[in-house]
Amino acid sequence: MADAARRIVLAVVTGAHGIRGEVRLKSFADHLDYGPLSRSDDGPPLEIVSLRPAKDGIIARFSGVDDRNAAEALKGIELSVARDRLPEPESDSFYLADLIGLTAERRDGTILGEVIAVHNYGAGDVIEVRLTEGETVLFPFTRETVAEVDISNGRLLIELPEGMLEE
Repeated sequence: MADAARRIVLAVVTGAHGIRGEVRLKSFADHLDYGPLSRSDDGPPLEIVSLRPAKDGIIARFSGVDDRNAAEALKGIELSVARDRLPEPESDSFYLADLIGLTAERRDGTILGEVIAVHNYGAGDVIEVRLTEGETVLFPFTRETVAEVDISNGRLLIELPEGMLEE
């Protein structure tokens, strides 16, 4: 997938805040100032009017969202931007979304499959790999399991936890 087409989720709307159309956001990024944000529900992009920190995330106001009902309708919507609108990461850094499409292989060169997603269910990042046999498996995205990330050559070096993938 080309960078221009790849979407990077920056935040999710967790609920309404007050009666004037503000929403609570859970942010996955240091900044949200990348212009209009695309919506996971395919609704019209949202333009941020204001942001302020809150105890449990960020309080945001969007252009055209003027009351609590409109704010509540946004609950659960992921907000994203095209990958090419983000700054390039510093050397030896990468966006987690850049892992998608990389080949997962073992140290001996055995191809395990392709990274198809990166998830975080609350206990840390995990990568989802579609194995060459077609099934998918989740690996913890830790230094112990992912020994090397080589974006320029399109691969991840995976150190399998003992007993994993054994028949």
